[in-house]
Amino acid sequence: MATMKTVEVESKLGERFTIESHIRGHKMFVDQPVAAGGQDVGPTPLEYLFLSLGACVGSIGRIVANQKRIPVRGMRVAVSGELDVNTLMGKGTENRAGFAGITVKVDVDADLSKEEKQRFLDEVDRRCPVSDNLQRLTPVSIELV
Repeated sequence: MATMKTVEVESKLGERFTIESHIRGHKMFVDQPVAAGGQDVGPTPLEYLFLSLGACVGSIGRIVANQKRIPVRGMRVAVSGELDVNTLMGKGTENRAGFAGITVKVDVDADLSKEEKQRFLDEVDRRCPVSDNLQRLTPVSIELV
């Protein structure tokens, strides 16, 4: 039987681009760089997306390592991708608004062979909810309230 968990985040856009979010008592800000009209008081939504993916890979990595008693000292995760800014800005429609692809590079600090590290990462990727949501079609409904 599945054990379901609901994750909720509330965000409020004020004047300009700054968005204030409250998550389990944490106050976080999303913004745009000054050159893009923001005040640069926080990362952009796209940077948070990559942060979420990298952090999820790291968190699930620690869970897998603990469960399987794999002596992982740490992990370094770098996430990158490119998108067509013209589509995002409404100046073009030839490409999708999202990333053309996302690359996650992981350096696993452990005394394991390359093959063992790859098996470990395959397990991490299989269990990472953020990676799963990015790799598979997840229904999103945007509703007016």
